Order: sequence, then C-alpha cells, then structure tokens
Amino acid sequence: MNADGQVSTTPAAIAFRVLPPLWLRWWFIALISLVVAGTVYSLYSYRVARLLEVANMRTRIATDLHDDIGANLTRISILSEVAKQRFGNGDESRANPLESIADIARESVTSMSDIVWAIDPERDSLRDLTRKMRQHADEVFTLRNIPLEFNAPDSDRNLKLGVDIRRDFLLIFKEAVNNAARHSECSKVQIDFQAEGSFLSLTVSDDGLGFDPENLSEGHGLKSMRRRAKKLGGTLRVETAKGQGTCINAVIPAMKAGTLLTM
Repeated sequence: MNADGQVSTTPAAIAFRVLPPLWLRWWFIALISLVVAGTVYSLYSYRVARLLEVANMRTRIATDLHDDIGANLTRISILSEVAKQRFGNGDESRANPLESIADIARESVTSMSDIVWAIDPERDSLRDLTRKMRQHADEVFTLRNIPLEFNAPDSDRNLKLGVDIRRDFLLIFKEAVNNAARHSECSKVQIDFQAEGSFLSLTVSDDGLGFDPENLSEGHGLKSMRRRAKKLGGTLRVETAKGQGTCINAVIPAMKAGTLLTM
C-alpha cells in the first residue's frame, strides 16, 4: 500500500545479507594463520637457540678440560718420570710408586682426551668416530707388530651422532681392541665397522688363544662392554673357544641412543 492508500500487486522485496560466523571471516582466518605461523617460528627459534647454547657450552667444557685438567695431568706424568730418574735409580721402594703415579697420570690423560673428544660438538660426525677408532687401533697394534685389517664406512658419509653413543661406542671398541692386543697372543686382527640404516655394527676378531666361554661374564672387560651396549639399547655377542680366537660383535641402534642423521 502506497501513500495514496492504493494496494500494489507487486510483493514487497527486502534485501539483507547474513554475515558468516566470526571464525569463518577472512580477516579472522588470516589473523589465526599469522598467530600459528608466529608461534611455530618462535618455537623453532627457541629450539635453535637452545641447541646453539648447548653446543657452545660443550665447546667451553671441552676447552676447559683440555687446557686445565689435561695440562695438569700431563705435568704430573712428566714430573713423576723426572722424579723417578732423579731419586728412584736402584731403589725399587721409591721407583715403583713413582712409576705407578706416572702410569695413572698417563691413563688419566688418555681418558680425559676421550672425554674432551666426546663432548666436542665439532667431533659429532661418524667420520670423526671412524678416524678416532682407526687411530687407536693403529697405535695399539703397530706397537706390537700385529697386522691389522680395518674396514670402515665410506669416509664421505657425514652422519651426525649423539654424545653418549660416540663415547660409549668408542669405549666398547677400545676395550675389544685392548683385549686382542694384550691377551689373545694373536698374529692378526680384523675390525669391521659398519653404519647401516639406524644401526652401528662393530666386529673385532682375532686368531689368538681364545678363552673359556664359561667365563665370558667375568674378565676381559666384557661385563663393562655389555653394560655399555645395553645402556645404548644394543647387544654385544662374543664367540670364542680355547685355541680358536675371539670374535666380539656389538650392534647399537644409533637412532635410539642418540641421533644418526645424514647431513
């Protein structure tokens, strides 16, 4: 009906627009996306900062251990040798304690060197672990004129390993190598070190005297090696018999114990 009182035959039409809910509006979606992206970036930045902080702390600790404690232990070893030469000649009651002090100091220097190497973030790669293992084996067996065959992963594979696995794996390796050198009376040694998938595998075998399998859990440092392998979530297997040599095999799941990532 118009102002003159006439009724129109055309129905009235009212146009209106229904706004979408708040959570469906474009500006709200854009705002939420920005908040989520900012949160993810902040978490990532915090994670990177923490990793850098830990790496810097490891570097400081490694440097302090090497420069302070390592240097002092070296001085003790040298001074013990000097004292033995000056005051221990012909007198075993003086020479023996001084020799023991020198030996302990040298062993401590070696242990300290391994600790410094293990926590140094610049030594986190499989390549560095392989070099360290090869260096130790060469020194031990060359000194005793024992031929060594050392098979290791491709040196071009630059994989990153955690601190715990590098240190414990190296100690397992050193114990196995030292056993072969000191106790086996072998004429040759073969070392096979492999990195396959997320596992590290080590086999140290010799053609020496071997020993009684019944005593595997006692001497030869096997208890310590088993404990370290178990701590890393791996296994350690020993095959030996009197007169038939010894084969020690350790398999460690690197992804579980630390990290094994292609760089």
